[in-house]
Amino acid sequence: MDTLPTTATPAATATTSGSPRLFRGWLVVAGAFAVTFVGFGSAYTFSAFVESLQKDFNASRGSVSLVFSLAGFLYFGLGVLSGPLADRWGSRRLAVAGMLLVGLGLAAASRAQSLVQVYLAYGLGVGLGVGASYVPVVGAVQRWFLRRRGFASGLAVSGIGVGTLAMPPLASWLIDTQGWRHAYLVLGVLAAVVGTGLALLVENDPRGRGLGPDGDPPQPQSLSSAPAGFTVREALRTRRFIGLYAACLVCSFGLFVPFVHLVPYALDHGVAPGSAVLLLAMIGIGSTAGRFVLGGLADRMGRALALMLMFAGMALSLLVWAMSGGFAGLAVFAFAYGVFYGGFVALLPALVMDYFGGRHIGAIIGVLYTSVAVGTLVGPSAAGFAFDVSRSYLLPILASAAANFAAMGLLMAMPKSSTSS
Repeated sequence: MDTLPTTATPAATATTSGSPRLFRGWLVVAGAFAVTFVGFGSAYTFSAFVESLQKDFNASRGSVSLVFSLAGFLYFGLGVLSGPLADRWGSRRLAVAGMLLVGLGLAAASRAQSLVQVYLAYGLGVGLGVGASYVPVVGAVQRWFLRRRGFASGLAVSGIGVGTLAMPPLASWLIDTQGWRHAYLVLGVLAAVVGTGLALLVENDPRGRGLGPDGDPPQPQSLSSAPAGFTVREALRTRRFIGLYAACLVCSFGLFVPFVHLVPYALDHGVAPGSAVLLLAMIGIGSTAGRFVLGGLADRMGRALALMLMFAGMALSLLVWAMSGGFAGLAVFAFAYGVFYGGFVALLPALVMDYFGGRHIGAIIGVLYTSVAVGTLVGPSAAGFAFDVSRSYLLPILASAAANFAAMGLLMAMPKSSTSS
């Protein structure tokens, strides 16, 4: 009796009865999309909770903003650990663990009896959960693609934009109908069930399926050798990495200020609560468009140049915010900022892969994101405390715009080749 072969050739894995099969890399992208949708979508609902937390705990805007800053510091800073762990253990395990932590953190926040307990539940749960999952899934996507890496990376992290579009209005509706505690509980269940289930689609490397990037046949040596590229120590010594790190650090002081303070700003200027929350959805719409459109465009025009344009675009859109007080102007700002912010998030991992290869991509991205962690810890909370003192957001908004212009200048000064410093 004839027996089936135990291993499939690349051609066999690519076809069934002569018809092309879906490249597995797109399922990895789908898993990464779900993880970023649930993780960041849950995190970016925070602006909808600010007013409720202020009232229930009699807290200042700066102290409430610190909840998000702590979570942001952790979910970007933890990448320095989760990246190497994913390189060693695989991205799927980290993604599943992260989604469970997000769910537990949100559920615990629903039971908080003080703002300190919100710091611990939301800050640690969401912060550690997103931190455990984000860098591993983004790093995994980079290994599965070469020619369409910018587009695939943009598609994967467009989950952040779609999550920002869908989750804040959902949270606002839950707060209005059931209260903020039940809202956190519902979001926690959603994160644990949907996020964990779809995180199982993530796989670390196409070589495990006998494939090369983009579904091409693997190179003869690629199944038995490590991916090419820099070690972490080698990458950190290059002027390119130093330039990227400095640019991301400076930019991130203002990067997430709108995600925390746009809704309170709108409410302060007389915008109705329902419309104010929709501004976050506008950021989500713009962010989704930016990740889809600008990721593919950057593949053609050059990702380094495109990243500079993202910084310039965020800076200019922040100036629009500074001049806006009504819903229409704020909506224009929110959409434009979302486009360029989404492009920034989509391009950065792909540019790291371009510069340093896939050998330790997760670890290198993780180290790079510590720059964003520091800025996120400082920026949103500093903006809140500045408002508490001056009763105005003008200075934080202008400082955020200046930070993006400075980041663009740092990239312009970066060397064209990865030479050691």
